[in-house]
Order: sequence, then C-alpha cells, then structure tokens
Amino acid sequence: MLKQTALNTLHRAAGAKMVDFGGWEMPLTYGSQIEEHHAVRRDAGMFDVSHMLSLDLTGANARDFLRYALANNVDKLGIPGKALYSCLLRPDGGVLDDLIVYFLARDFFRIVVNAATADKDVAWFEKLIHEHAADLKLTPRRDLAMIAVQGPNARERVWTALPGSRVASETLKPFVASRFGDCFIARTGYTGEDGFELLVSASRAAAVWSALIGSGVEPCGLGARDTLRLEAGMNLYGQDMDETTSPMESGLA
Repeated sequence: MLKQTALNTLHRAAGAKMVDFGGWEMPLTYGSQIEEHHAVRRDAGMFDVSHMLSLDLTGANARDFLRYALANNVDKLGIPGKALYSCLLRPDGGVLDDLIVYFLARDFFRIVVNAATADKDVAWFEKLIHEHAADLKLTPRRDLAMIAVQGPNARERVWTALPGSRVASETLKPFVASRFGDCFIARTGYTGEDGFELLVSASRAAAVWSALIGSGVEPCGLGARDTLRLEAGMNLYGQDMDETTSPMESGLA
C-alpha cells in the first residue's frame, strides 16, 4: 500500500498521472511534462514534496552533534533561519543521504531528508544520538506538508496567494528561512530557479495549494522536477551518489 500526501485527492482531481516514488503515490505529470518544465523556467510552478521528511532536532548539544554527523560545517549557520546543504555520512565517508539543515534557535535545528531514505536516515540519527548525544530529541514531523514554489515569478505569486507572507519573506536571502503564522517559508529549491519551499500543517495543505493555483502557479509533477534539477546540475540520491560514494566523488566537496 503506497503512502499518500495530504494533497493526493487534489492531484487525482486534476488528472495527474500517479506513480510510485520511494513508496509514495506521487504525481509524475498533470498532462505535459514539457509545459510544466517551462512553467517553472518562465513563470512559476509548484511541486508537492510532502513525501520528504522534516526532522526536528532539539537539545543543548545539537550543534556539536551535527558537526559529527554531517559533512559540512554547521558553524556556518550563525543566524536563526540560515540553511545549509549537506550530506549524512557513514563512518567511512559514504553518503547515506543529502539533506538541508536549518538553524532555527540555539538548541533547535530542522533537517529535511529524502523520501526514499527517510526511514534509514531516522534510524541512523537515532543510533548516533544513542551513542553520542543521549540528551538530544529527534522528532519526525509527518504532521507537516511541503510545497515547493519555483520560478522567476514564484515569490510574487506566493505573496499574492498567502497574506502576510511578503512581510515575512521579502528580505530573505537564498538559503534562509522564516515563519509567518504556522507556516515555515524557506528561500530554497531543487530546480535552479528562485522561489520558496513552504512547510505547513498537513491539514492546511489543500487550502494553500488551492490559493497558489488561484494566484497563477502551475502544478507540476516529479517528471519536470527531475529535468529541472538535471539542467541545474543538481545530484539525485540513489542515482548520482549513494553509500559507496563520498561527497568528493559525488561532486559535493
């Protein structure tokens, strides 16, 4: 039985072609992958990426722990909201997953991992916590949905769709996040375009998705997401890197 995101019903109603992606039933395309690709390059498109998992890491030694667990230096995360792209590593340096980690407060980090490796990642983090930092708490946030809005007009479309979002995000630089209400908004993405990734309560996801459509954002499937990231030279875990390759061998060092 495939897992479903909070937006599954809307995808089906829109006529999306649904496929198995990492154990999740996800939209591959809503009609034309080429048109969806161009919508992101020319205007604004959005992707349901709620199959990805957010992990909240809290505790006094969270930063020290992430220094040990990840490839990149988390000391670069000096201000709340700052994000860092990194890799979760095996003891021999093999890449268990690539991820984004956000510094939210002194003892609070949020980590977004890939869907296909989520269970493995959680188990590895919990193993490391048990061995090295038993005071830390790792909380998987399956109560959250994630929507990526990407393209040259993506930010303006989000500001139109979500009242209050402009004030909270207009000054955000790339790889920085903030909050407005119960929404987490980050200037990050996986397409090579500007835009936002939104984390909202799963119960609000359908309303946010519909509001974005109303502001002119084109729903896009994972097929276009893959061609967009290929054009941008971004790696895909399991294809361009895995546990047998290091960050350097994967072109990430």
